[in-house]
Amino acid sequence: MPLSMNRNVFITCAVTGSGGTQDRSPHVPRSPEEIANSAIDAAKAGAAIVHCHVRDPETGAPSRRLDLYREVTDRIRAADVDVVLNLTAGMGGDMVFGSTEAPLPLNEVATDMIGATERVAHVAECLPEICTLDCGTMNFAEADYVMTNTPGMLRAMGAMMTDLGVKPEIEAFDTGHLWFAKQLVEEGTLAANALVQLCMGVPWGAPNDLNTLMAMVNNVPEDWTWSAFSLGRDQMPYVAAAVLAGGNVRVGLEDNLFLDKGVLATNAQLVDRAVTVIENLGAKVLGPSEVRELLSLTKRAPVTR
Repeated sequence: MPLSMNRNVFITCAVTGSGGTQDRSPHVPRSPEEIANSAIDAAKAGAAIVHCHVRDPETGAPSRRLDLYREVTDRIRAADVDVVLNLTAGMGGDMVFGSTEAPLPLNEVATDMIGATERVAHVAECLPEICTLDCGTMNFAEADYVMTNTPGMLRAMGAMMTDLGVKPEIEAFDTGHLWFAKQLVEEGTLAANALVQLCMGVPWGAPNDLNTLMAMVNNVPEDWTWSAFSLGRDQMPYVAAAVLAGGNVRVGLEDNLFLDKGVLATNAQLVDRAVTVIENLGAKVLGPSEVRELLSLTKRAPVTR
């Protein structure tokens, strides 16, 4: 197939995530102030979009607390640098089973299952320009953990996001997730000019080989906007791969802790490296105002409380 390189690329920085990385690098932000500051630094380095989770400030564990999301949102919006805010809506669909001989009852300590309204409560509260929609269920890394997003749950959450005027970023971990996302657009739950993130190399979703990437790319409708990422040492090669395949890119400490072998990175350093890769390929890095125009987003003003 002919090369169809993207000449105008935006960078998303996934600032902190919810994985157990908080004790593996001092640069993984925990508190709302640390998360916001890291996001702001990433924006100054060239990220047009920042994708944010929140963590318990004391333990670093993933959290769904509204006050933490409000503080992160307010701090980013009050900053002296513009950036598009993208909040996760992936929390609350974690199902962890018991042993293989006694899978029920579920592991009550590790399981975090809540309803659709509660899963998007922070989105309704903070009104980011974008929020994520993990568009399917999958076995997720650990042996007995299932990331659970049923068709009914996705229809309900997608409709709420659309009604709030927040653009869903469809997180696709396999081709079936794209298939269902197209169904949501066909039904009118999601708008036609959809945004999708191709999540490569996440056990046990789509592997991060280039054949699989292109299978995912070829299942994205032509009028959608897409981005892609992979994990760890494959993060930067996927910056080049995504651009060459016609897409946009995501980097950040959610997916990778290292700048080079043995060298721990900051979010700003990862963004700066991605800018270098993109520009060396002959492409332009888009700013937040250009991304808003591309994705039909409306900038939100800081909230007065």
